Amino acid sequence: MHEWLANLPKIELHLHIEGTLEPELAFELAQRHQIALPYPSVEALREAYNFADLQSFLDLYYQCAEVLRDEDDFYRLTMAYLERCHTQAVTHVEIFFDPQTHTARGIPMSTVIEGIERALKEGETRFGISSQLILCILRHLDEEDALATLNAALPYRDRIVGIGLDSGEQGNPPSKFTRAFDFARAQGWKIVAHAGEEGPADYIWQALKLLKVDRIDHGVRCVEDPSLVAHLRDINMPLTVCPLSNTRLRVFHSMAEHNLKTLLDQGLRVTLNSDDPAYFGGYMLENMLAVQEALNLTQAQWRQLTKNAIDASFIDHAHQQRLHAQLDAYPDTPHCSDSA
Repeated sequence: MHEWLANLPKIELHLHIEGTLEPELAFELAQRHQIALPYPSVEALREAYNFADLQSFLDLYYQCAEVLRDEDDFYRLTMAYLERCHTQAVTHVEIFFDPQTHTARGIPMSTVIEGIERALKEGETRFGISSQLILCILRHLDEEDALATLNAALPYRDRIVGIGLDSGEQGNPPSKFTRAFDFARAQGWKIVAHAGEEGPADYIWQALKLLKVDRIDHGVRCVEDPSLVAHLRDINMPLTVCPLSNTRLRVFHSMAEHNLKTLLDQGLRVTLNSDDPAYFGGYMLENMLAVQEALNLTQAQWRQLTKNAIDASFIDHAHQQRLHAQLDAYPDTPHCSDSA
């Protein structure tokens, strides 16, 4: 089953590019830019990846982002992620980036976008990995800052497929950003939002009703409200679930307690993703193997997760059909067709 999962064509819809910053690259860029990280070594920084909750992760995440300064840094960050994708049979990615994390430090948005996009174009040429770019709003900042960021992104309108909402969920409900997402929809951008990770099921309702999202990022706490589960199923709303992230941030105490399989069994449009893989212990394959070990999905269930991701992606129908054909052509392994 390990080998079958390793080669299964994969689609990633919930990936923060800043969250792919491995300690080795962080130290290399820190040295290049003469920045002193508050850790004596790569090993010490990696040991700091033991988080109590979402906020403890975010504190380190923003601290490490300080080393990203110029276009080449963002290119190298993104290229390193795509190289890992290539080794794990990932064929399409939809990447989040947080411009406010960088513009607040005086880094122009153009620097961020040009660096990421240069790598994405190279990744498609070298590896055949298609991609989309999603700009995320930091919810711990105010809505005026969000609106200013969206206005600043208008020159790149055609290079950004969607607008998301991320960062600390507690105390920052989707209702805080209704004007910003009204503006985003008016520009023709797709809408996604983190909701129901640490925040309550009500935040998912808000994302649906107020932000009018096309996808819910995380959404695992929907189970607290049976009427919400039924509604999500009725409207076929995609949930971009991130298992290792959820366990590392203590949303679930262990992978055995994760509700991904339950959500799938309830007919929800669940997808599997890696979120911030450098910080949470793994990329797409590592997430899949951790889920398989704990929850013992069938090959049919893994195929369904991938089909869900293809259908939930923001690519055109023809491209989706090509990805479905690629998945359909991937053979089952007879001796493990029912379980691991």
